[in-house]
Amino acid sequence: MEIILKETIENLGMKDELVAVKPGYARNFLIPQGKAIAATTSARKVWEENLRQRSHKEAKLKDEALKTAEALKNEKVEVGAKVGESGTKIFGSVNTIQLADAINKKGHQVDRKNIKILGSQIKEVGTYQAEIRLHKDVDVTIDFEVVAE
Repeated sequence: MEIILKETIENLGMKDELVAVKPGYARNFLIPQGKAIAATTSARKVWEENLRQRSHKEAKLKDEALKTAEALKNEKVEVGAKVGESGTKIFGSVNTIQLADAINKKGHQVDRKNIKILGSQIKEVGTYQAEIRLHKDVDVTIDFEVVAE
């Protein structure tokens, strides 16, 4: 069954994409939750017209995302964390919320939902990597450093 997504769903697709899913998944979860609509002929026509009208805005958003990606590659991001007596072990762990706050303080607007920290949980001071999705076509991998506060 083909559906049109009303919002981005991890491992399925981005907002306003036409995707094929199993009928039960669409009828029992996606459509009742308001996450998608059935891709009927009338819904497809409306969807195509919306895509046509939005194409110029999308190009501008993509250009902005590319500029932000270039700026983030060159930016040195530091996340402060409380450490134990040894000076390397962190109380708790560093998560996407703290990383998003550190990036936003540098002047780049990033939503924490679009950040994926690569590797396992961060429990020690050091340098790590994160992947940030700025646009549906623009992903950037940045290095960030966890420092003692």
